[in-house]
Amino acid sequence: MLEVFANTPENMGPEAIGAFAKRVETLGYQGLNVPDAVHDGLLLACLALAATTRLKVATSVLVAFPRSPMNVALAAWDLQRMSGGRFELGLGTQIKQNIEDRYSARWLPPAAGMREYIGSLRAIFHTFRTGAPLNYVGEHYRFTRMQPFFNPGPIDAPDAPLALGAVGPKMLALVGECADGMHTHPSNTSPRYLREAILPAVAEGARKRAPGLPKPFIAANVLVAMGADDASVAQERERFRGMLAFLFSTPAYWPSLELFGWRELGETLLQMTREKRWKDMSAVFEDRMLDEYLVSGRFGDVADALRQRYEGLVDRIAIPVPDSPAHDTLVAAMLAQLRRG
Repeated sequence: MLEVFANTPENMGPEAIGAFAKRVETLGYQGLNVPDAVHDGLLLACLALAATTRLKVATSVLVAFPRSPMNVALAAWDLQRMSGGRFELGLGTQIKQNIEDRYSARWLPPAAGMREYIGSLRAIFHTFRTGAPLNYVGEHYRFTRMQPFFNPGPIDAPDAPLALGAVGPKMLALVGECADGMHTHPSNTSPRYLREAILPAVAEGARKRAPGLPKPFIAANVLVAMGADDASVAQERERFRGMLAFLFSTPAYWPSLELFGWRELGETLLQMTREKRWKDMSAVFEDRMLDEYLVSGRFGDVADALRQRYEGLVDRIAIPVPDSPAHDTLVAAMLAQLRRG
């Protein structure tokens, strides 16, 4: 059965996240992804957890390298304590220019740096839980000091699961090797790309996985154009068409296009951005392309469409929440249908 999470709008701030999380929980979503973009992801997660009683809350994804693993470990430990184990720590690398120029932080080789980041977190969690001496020494991170005064001590909850936002083959292999799960990028969430690129790369990395470490979950961030009538669905389709056209103007996301033989589309979109032809970009993103990345339908039809695409392929899907609560009854019925499987 698919686990269903909601995605928080990236511009939603701390003043609104509590009410939004309550709505998401009432609708019947099993979890909520909070971003770390315009607002601080750990703060949003804290407020969402405080406002709910059953909802899982995950950072999807927290920008890791500007933050010391010790700071993140303390925050994750506290969030697990306060929520009774409902927090999940999703981590991502971002891009070099943002890490160095927006955060004025140290850039690390993505896969090697994140491998040590996860190793550091697990070592710190172990010391928190057991009181054992802290001793993690890698090429990029070194943690060897934890006085009892600074140790928050054990909690009545498991360690927060550690998931990665992964796109390239090295990061996908790292998921298989040592992470508890992964979040796909919307550009990499077509069923074909999942089958032919993501799952094989994760499986290859799992050859190095420590014995006893459970298989990582795969969470697919799915774009869904849904509404109460055909006109509303069509309007949502056009919104996502524009978003995907802009997304695929970035060469880092072209591997998904290349799988379908559409690299030329990416090159066209990139050239259009250089010419500042922003309004023309949607027109070159054809319906047949849109349908590979987008699930479309009325609320009553979406559950079946999502199951047909993703059941048995991934463990979790994360889908948008309609902006207006006007049709929440229909959304709740759709989610109940998904849960019934």
